[in-house]
Amino acid sequence: MEEFAAPYYELADAGVEITLASPKGGLAPVDPKSEEADAQTKFTRRLYQDEPLKQRLAHTLKLRDVKASDYDAVFYPGGHGPLWDLTQDAESIALIEAFQQQGKPMALVCHAPCALIKVKLRNGDPLIKGKQVTGFSDTEEAAVKLNHIVPFLLEDERKNAGGHYSKGADWSVYVKTDGMLITGQNPASSAEAAKVLLKLLQKKS
Repeated sequence: MEEFAAPYYELADAGVEITLASPKGGLAPVDPKSEEADAQTKFTRRLYQDEPLKQRLAHTLKLRDVKASDYDAVFYPGGHGPLWDLTQDAESIALIEAFQQQGKPMALVCHAPCALIKVKLRNGDPLIKGKQVTGFSDTEEAAVKLNHIVPFLLEDERKNAGGHYSKGADWSVYVKTDGMLITGQNPASSAEAAKVLLKLLQKKS
């Protein structure tokens, strides 16, 4: 929830018009652990009091109905869920490829960079090949005791796809920018990734 709430409010408070979408549309599923007391931040507490936003979260657009040409940028919050769906989601892959081809900023935080693994450039190379990227680290995955449960370790897959993966200290704010591609390491990096995205949008406007 933090990885959605923090960037949402950073962008919305700056006047950005935001559309919410998910693979199936409708109510977007939330990682139950992110609703536990020790996972709360000023952003999540604000969201829980924000009835209009909660209604919007209950009625997200279907990803297949979203066109990159209608938007200036895209932001993917993480959570472990994307490891199981967005990695293989053809509509998500096509959407990211379209944003890349149109030269528009893309930000992905924590586990969400897994959505880039099968994204290709026009020449067939992986989008992240040779790019500076980050994402949830192997040591952070081990710390939450899910390294033997997740289908793959994000840090390893970044490297396998040819990305130049780097990371900060576990749970610290760490964001990498390579051209129009922004990646954040963990939940703590979600607000900063949104700030970087906002700067890119301001430069393009």
